[in-house]
Amino acid sequence: MSAIHDEMIPPQGLRRAGAATFGLLFLLESLVRAFNSGVLSIQAYDLLGSTRAVSILGIAASFTVLMLTLCMPYLFGHLRRRYAYTLGGLMLIGGSIALASFTIGGQVLGVILRNAGASIMNVTLQLYIMDHIKKSELTRSEPLRLAVSTLAWVSGPVTGVWLYSHYGPVYPQLAAMAVGVLVLIVFWFLRLHETSTMPSGTLAPFNPLANAVRFVEQPRLRLAWAIAFGRSCFWATFFTYGPLLMIEGGMSKFSGGLVISISQFFLLSTFGFGALAQRFGVRVVITLCFAVVAGSTILAGLFGVQAPLVVAGLLLLAALFASGVDGVGGIPYLRAVRPSERQRMTAVYRTFIDFSELIPGFVFAFALSFFDVSIVFIILGVCLVFLAILVWRYLPKSM
Repeated sequence: MSAIHDEMIPPQGLRRAGAATFGLLFLLESLVRAFNSGVLSIQAYDLLGSTRAVSILGIAASFTVLMLTLCMPYLFGHLRRRYAYTLGGLMLIGGSIALASFTIGGQVLGVILRNAGASIMNVTLQLYIMDHIKKSELTRSEPLRLAVSTLAWVSGPVTGVWLYSHYGPVYPQLAAMAVGVLVLIVFWFLRLHETSTMPSGTLAPFNPLANAVRFVEQPRLRLAWAIAFGRSCFWATFFTYGPLLMIEGGMSKFSGGLVISISQFFLLSTFGFGALAQRFGVRVVITLCFAVVAGSTILAGLFGVQAPLVVAGLLLLAALFASGVDGVGGIPYLRAVRPSERQRMTAVYRTFIDFSELIPGFVFAFALSFFDVSIVFIILGVCLVFLAILVWRYLPKSM
């Protein structure tokens, strides 16, 4: 505790950033998104009346966010990091305001603002972390940051769904807005931009297409992106269609939010998976995790809406091992990216989140025209089987 506290003591009157600082900011930012993470798909379902329509709406929002993510470093080429981070926070708050309107237009705008704001804050924070946390300290700071966020992801989704079910669409968004204001207050109070070790420079402009080409030219970056894309596909599917399967299986809306919150306890297991990676290698752990996630989701789809409780158990098992990929799945990228290309490649790498909502959205929208919601988990599981084979075959043992 004293070591963490010492990091927060400003040297010579200036405040320097450490693991505790970034952990606090990530906790608050995660809580903003967590309050409405369980609500998004349920509210969209209430507005549109079908899972296929929910997928189509998600496609529209994800495509827009993807374009914004690729162009973000260009758009904010002359914007200081502290203002970029603040703009991201304001977009999160604006997204909650739009979602509180409980209209189809507000739903689309709210998802776009929420996801784009989170993208801006995430990239900006990652640049701060890579600038001011040594590589030798990442094994301590990153698990700490992820573990701290467990509090947000355990309490936020179930609280948001409970508020939505009992008091209507406005109240979970009020909670998200309140925390959104708090995160900006804390950020400006910390004054990270004024420290001698954290330059207040700009996010340098660049050509998004050229950076994407440069990224694709590097095999290890491609594989690192595929790993991140696979785990993000699972979480996007789990958060969106898990609650819908519970509802179509005759369970309550609250049960869907509860399953999501329980799954986030498993983020604490990342320390254990990290220890396994140190002993057996990153390749073994990622392959094993993807294999278990694949098998569990396929079984969940086969049991389907006829056995929602069994499905809930299988999805939680998948979430446990998906958390393992969360814990060590970013290591291939951190070790493969060149220091001189961090800023440019990070924005491209970050697109795995948007593609993980966009590409499955197209596939699921088509499949849901002929099958019930169970089909999405079968499709996801089959794809993850191939990803597990890809990781085992091409990820270097030394990675």
